[in-house]
Amino acid sequence: MALWLSDTRTRGGGGDEARTREPPFSCAVRYSPEEFTPSITACPACPKSHLSSRPSTLTFAPGHQRSAASTPLPLPFPRCTGPPAVRRLLLLVTVQVITVFLLMGVLFIPIGLAALFASLQVVELVERYDISCVHMNDKIAFIQNSKINKTCNITLQVPKYMKSPILVYYQIGNFYQNHRRYVRSRNDKQLRYKNVHLGKECEPEGHAAGGAPIVPCGLVAWSLFNDTFTVKVNGETIEVNKKDIAWKSDKKHKFGNDIYPSNFQKGRLIGGAKLNESIPLSEQEDLIVWMRTAAFPTFRKLYGRIEKEIMAEDNITVVIQNNYNTYSFGGSKAVVLSTASWIGGRNNFIGIAYLTIGGLCLFLALGFTVLVHG
Repeated sequence: MALWLSDTRTRGGGGDEARTREPPFSCAVRYSPEEFTPSITACPACPKSHLSSRPSTLTFAPGHQRSAASTPLPLPFPRCTGPPAVRRLLLLVTVQVITVFLLMGVLFIPIGLAALFASLQVVELVERYDISCVHMNDKIAFIQNSKINKTCNITLQVPKYMKSPILVYYQIGNFYQNHRRYVRSRNDKQLRYKNVHLGKECEPEGHAAGGAPIVPCGLVAWSLFNDTFTVKVNGETIEVNKKDIAWKSDKKHKFGNDIYPSNFQKGRLIGGAKLNESIPLSEQEDLIVWMRTAAFPTFRKLYGRIEKEIMAEDNITVVIQNNYNTYSFGGSKAVVLSTASWIGGRNNFIGIAYLTIGGLCLFLALGFTVLVHG
């Protein structure tokens, strides 16, 4: 005698016959009459991977009498769901995902290696000078006293060959150019057009003592960097080219070629560098570089270029005129000499990022392959 479980589906009214339907492919659980131990009879028309569990309804074979002692508890019913096309579709999607991860890994890893190699080839010399160039305990009094000679020298040893052009940067630390009030203290229309009415956006550096407008106005221009560098290689003075250090788009679209500085650094407080009033703003490249504010408190800005190669073991002497006041807010200053590669200056992060992403993609591609074929 055999006990069978059959699938039950409810599809509206119509009595017991209308509520009970056999699945398209019948799969059943068979109980032995002695121990009522279930044994799965697989559906021959369905693949094993399409068996899933769902509640079942108990029915008895003809002639068998139901009793409390012999009635087993309902067990999950293995049912065949989904045609073989579903498995093929899932397999196809998985293969596509593996292919994408594999291609990303194969593409990113060589790019990362090339970027890291190029970054490591960059020769970079960095020397901080804000402390060594002050010969007094009161650094603020030193930098604010215009009668003190602020010239100092620093010496750099070249570790390896430096190919031209060699970029000269100044680096400032703990200077928050991204502060909201500092960034907004400017008038971009004034930099481009004549006779622009100034509001309160440039205060306290909007008007000179007599009420005349300051061009360029605002704290950003007022705090222009004014240290100077003179570079000597083995005692010979090398020219630092300061042409074309600003972005061409800034020179062409943000600064007018008929706008000239006026009343600059003639307010109540004197900030940084002064500007030549006979040169239009579009050609004041030190100003243009400075006016592109930095996003981080420690930043570098281009000072100029050395159009001459420097050999290994050469001695570089940088003569610095230490004028810029970073001592009032605890800032730092450094001079940077660096070569360049096809990715710019030294930046190991780009190469490491590409290698990390490429390695992760290869790991995921391998993991999905093992899951599919394992």
